[in-house]
Amino acid sequence: QLVESGGGLVQPGGSLRLSCATSRFTRDYYTIGWFRQTPGKEREGVSCISNSYDGPYYADSVKGRFTISRDNGQNMVYLQMNSLKPEDTAVYYCAASRQRVACVFSLFNYWGQGTQVTVSS
Repeated sequence: QLVESGGGLVQPGGSLRLSCATSRFTRDYYTIGWFRQTPGKEREGVSCISNSYDGPYYADSVKGRFTISRDNGQNMVYLQMNSLKPEDTAVYYCAASRQRVACVFSLFNYWGQGTQVTVSS
């Protein structure tokens, strides 16, 4: 139901925009988020956005560099990633919940297959 795209190899300091296409109306998902995972580590909430007027959530490690946005009309969610660092290297997943939830992976019901982001010179 969720399909990510936009990952790839980028040099430190570069930018990438991840996209997440939903097979149903994006507005039906109350909370949509981006998570990332590296081998041996728990899946980390990078950024989440809801249908409420609350501001989006960002992990401290990406604040000021990443921007999440959702386009309910196009059924798309985006993660603009700027000033990328090697430690941003991970598989990035799009996830969604039909409820208002915190940006914690165990609270999300719908997941994409993931897209690899590699930041390296």
